[in-house]
Amino acid sequence: MFTDPAQDSRTEEAGPNLYLMTTASTPATPGPSSPTTVMALPIEQIKIDDDEDEIIPPIRPSSTPFPQADMVEGDIQCLQRLNDPDRMEGLNQIPLSSASSTKTLCALPTEIHDCILDHLTGVRASATSRTTTAGRTKVLRSWGTALRHARRREVAELARVSPKWRELVQDRLYRHLKIKGTTDSILQAYEWFCDHPHLQAYVKHIEIWFPVFQQKNMTFDRTLRIPTPNPDRPRGQGAAEFINGVTYKCPTSNSTLEDVFEFVQSTFREACILTLEGGDRKKPPMVKHFRNSQVKGQTLPTISRIRTLVCKGQWNIIRSNEDFQTIAAALPNLNEWHGIYAKPKSKSYISMAATLPHIPLNLTHLNICLENDYRREAVSPTFVRKIGQKEVHFCTELAKAIPTLEHVAFTGRICRCFFDDAAKLSNPRTSRLKSIDLIVKNVCRPAFVWNDGTGITDMQFIVAFEQLVLGAVKSLDKLAALEVLRIRFIDLGKCWKPIIRPRLTKTESQVPALNPYFQLQNNEVTGIWSDSIIETLSYTRPAAQYLEKADTFGEDVGFRDGQIQAPPTFKKRPLSIKVSNYHTLSGGITIT
Repeated sequence: MFTDPAQDSRTEEAGPNLYLMTTASTPATPGPSSPTTVMALPIEQIKIDDDEDEIIPPIRPSSTPFPQADMVEGDIQCLQRLNDPDRMEGLNQIPLSSASSTKTLCALPTEIHDCILDHLTGVRASATSRTTTAGRTKVLRSWGTALRHARRREVAELARVSPKWRELVQDRLYRHLKIKGTTDSILQAYEWFCDHPHLQAYVKHIEIWFPVFQQKNMTFDRTLRIPTPNPDRPRGQGAAEFINGVTYKCPTSNSTLEDVFEFVQSTFREACILTLEGGDRKKPPMVKHFRNSQVKGQTLPTISRIRTLVCKGQWNIIRSNEDFQTIAAALPNLNEWHGIYAKPKSKSYISMAATLPHIPLNLTHLNICLENDYRREAVSPTFVRKIGQKEVHFCTELAKAIPTLEHVAFTGRICRCFFDDAAKLSNPRTSRLKSIDLIVKNVCRPAFVWNDGTGITDMQFIVAFEQLVLGAVKSLDKLAALEVLRIRFIDLGKCWKPIIRPRLTKTESQVPALNPYFQLQNNEVTGIWSDSIIETLSYTRPAAQYLEKADTFGEDVGFRDGQIQAPPTFKKRPLSIKVSNYHTLSGGITIT
């Protein structure tokens, strides 16, 4: 009596005839296939004659508040034995709800369908919106991760519900694509979208990742799962490969940026976010920009729709100012750049110092991450001294990009020279900078200082961090448009100790809640404070006030018996931390 028509993913006739009658109609909520809109017949109207006996309903006890049981609409009752046709007479009197009284799925507004799918697959962020709050861009909100659903195959089944759902589901599935940056993968993707041109407009975020390894053509023993020497090779060479287990080499089939830009230009006319992932390995190969690198003066194909560029493993993609200018020239409407480096190295600071002063004027959002390990240091690594030998001060070069920017996020080594030079180069009448978000790996200090480590027990670092905050507060009068200022130090509990040779020593984070920070938002200030910071703040931003100015940590926290002691309940970051209180944590010595 109730039969669901067979649905095919290629047909689109499922329109007004599709009714949401059962929970089995939607693949997301599997349930019984029986309809739940059947009106039940009162039990006194059903008479079943039997030769042997008569079925009489039991009498309810007098203690019950109601003399008869109410039949709940939608309950499935066992009324007769189906193998006896004489017992079907009473069933003809069962009233059924008409199809016209049930709203069809397609009759619902599109907004309702979007809300249903957002609940199932995750809320979509608008591809055209720039920022929700100062400094919080859609890429920083894991915009792409939320859209690349972990169960894409199950989500794809929802496209069979109706033609409208097919369009909405495909919009979500193809909104963010990640493609391997090899010649075969790019060609395969190009052929797929040529055969399905209606899917091209759905792609808003295209991500290309370039392999850094390529498997060698070796004979494998599938039983032992180890490489075996090739019998055609010389005996000594095969034995060496077998012993050393060398199974990978540098890639030879990677696409060039010219191939990638041509692919994106001709296929994804609605894409506005481009991610290039260069990978990470020891002595990594750089992604080639052009097919023929010998020709001078080449340019990449222009992609005018791209507004956000994300470079992961950026050292393998951009190693000089010329490399960045080549990419920026092909993206004339670029206004957001995210550069993430896989490993800290001196070349990263030097190359970025040469690039930042020459960024395009239309670039307004900048997010650079040079070190993302988030662990404290006993002393600065060796590569930091190499930067000083090049006579390049990264903080000064970063400040040269401030006059044209609106949002800045940086992770790495920085000092108050950044704010001092930014104030000198900025005009309070024309400054557009609205937010600064700094994650401090360490504070730059003179090269001859040997104990330039980090941590809440290192008082030299705390003093340097205070000077960084003081420089930021002093620059507020020149950075008149600045609304959000956040400076923080993150310690995940792993300390870099150069003992004999550098190694990582796992130690517990000392007291994460006491990591120094400073935050100014909506003229409300939290974080570290001192008399000099408060005095400068009252002059440069009189409307800003501290929410709290505590003289102590507020709980039994101190340095005792050679280590920091804090109660287990001390987990929430305090609203204010007096700088002089860090002396009680150092105990007169530096503990890392």
